Amino acid sequence: MISHHVRVYRSDENLPRADQLAWKIAQVAVDPVEVDAEVTEMVINRIIDNASVAVASLNRAPIIAARAQALDHSVSANGSGASIFGIETKSSPEWAAWANGVAVRELDYHDTFLAAEYSHPGDNIPAVLAVAQHTGASGAELIRGIATGYEIQVDLVKAISLHKHKIDHVAHLGPSAAAGIGTLLNLDAETIFQAVGQALHTTTATRQSRKGEISTWKAHAPAFAAKMAVEAVDRAMRGQTSPVPIYEGEDGVIAWLLDGPEASYQVPLPSSGESKRAILDTYTKEHSAEYQAQAWIDLARRLHNAHPEATDPAQVESVLIRTSHHTHYVIGSGANDPQKYDPTASRETLDHSIPYIFTVALQDGAWHHVDSYTPERAQREDTVALWHKVTTEEDPEWTRRYHTTDIAEKAFGGSVEIRLRNGEVVTDEIAVADAHPLGARPFAREQYIAKFRTLAEPVIAEAEIERFLGAVENLETLAAGELDQLNILAATGVIHPSAGPKGLF
Repeated sequence: MISHHVRVYRSDENLPRADQLAWKIAQVAVDPVEVDAEVTEMVINRIIDNASVAVASLNRAPIIAARAQALDHSVSANGSGASIFGIETKSSPEWAAWANGVAVRELDYHDTFLAAEYSHPGDNIPAVLAVAQHTGASGAELIRGIATGYEIQVDLVKAISLHKHKIDHVAHLGPSAAAGIGTLLNLDAETIFQAVGQALHTTTATRQSRKGEISTWKAHAPAFAAKMAVEAVDRAMRGQTSPVPIYEGEDGVIAWLLDGPEASYQVPLPSSGESKRAILDTYTKEHSAEYQAQAWIDLARRLHNAHPEATDPAQVESVLIRTSHHTHYVIGSGANDPQKYDPTASRETLDHSIPYIFTVALQDGAWHHVDSYTPERAQREDTVALWHKVTTEEDPEWTRRYHTTDIAEKAFGGSVEIRLRNGEVVTDEIAVADAHPLGARPFAREQYIAKFRTLAEPVIAEAEIERFLGAVENLETLAAGELDQLNILAATGVIHPSAGPKGLF
């Protein structure tokens, strides 16, 4: 990897294009380096993972609305269209990316990478796949495009914090998806450079979508970034240009939205001829919740069995979770969001409340992507009583481990102290989720398929499950025009064709 120094330049400094971050991203995208076997294996795993969480969301309101919007837009003339999860009807690639992106993101249940910024790199897949289907690309070309998307997003996330300045993490997704599409289509560096700039320019938004009363837009935000990336590539292919330099300009993203005129970053990117392996640094979720809650669900399940008395609010004085800065301030009591303790809060809000998640997992000894969020579950009297005894605080050591670049030491958990009314104190800790590569039960192909089956079986026929798995596990051999096999159709009667409210389209 090469570490690139990125800072703000005055206009009269006239930063050469070759020294701009967007150009360097484009150079990574055009590098014809072969994809490593381990990367191909993981790309297949993540396509399975995305399909898992998407089909589990087929009848949720945001997906119904996004799918209806996509169906109201016909396939463009220059391609065969792109598939939409659950149905046979196709749409244009940008709208298919939109519908599928919302489906993938809705349950907060797919892969993650956390460093200087947060991210869900699997959000790249709907956009790259939609364009691949529309243009008749091959499986091998799709793999290359997805590998690039993951590489660029992970590298940006390692170096540039967005949330520190209250900018949503999808600002790294727009450029990465545009770069991934550029690799897929074998575009030239100039076109990708312009697409990356446009994608970034149109996808910077505030983090209010993940703060306070969290709305359905949380699922739409990454899909919007992916849709903007598809449209940015289309414009760039037609010769349209973007703001330059988009990152480093004195009125650019860094100067006004991020660390300001004195900003200085070191962004790692692969050198020419170096494999794009960033997908191997990412990790998926066993549970449908914010990634920083994954380890806490596992710890709570363990405590449920070892200390059943800790599940009874009548016996508990207090529960103190010591964790990283990010966990405390984003999904913990440090956020100062009263909604995180509100039994009538939305699913999206509860998903970002570690006091709630830890309480329910502790009492139930399990976590379910639907049942754990129902109003009945959230409003249960004993749950509310225990939930309101849970607080978080930052622990400098867990913050250090969260930010370390040493993979063997990196941690997303913390320690818990449960004080009982009889004077007993129950303590325990966890560093990473069980499903993490360094966890108790790391996910491999077997676990990805098991997750897919669990979520698909209620809505997908067994023959269709088998067909999809057979196609995706042979992704490398799928020829040009065969990527429609990666769509998966709902069983008869699962999706009502006229469901959903009407809009403008």
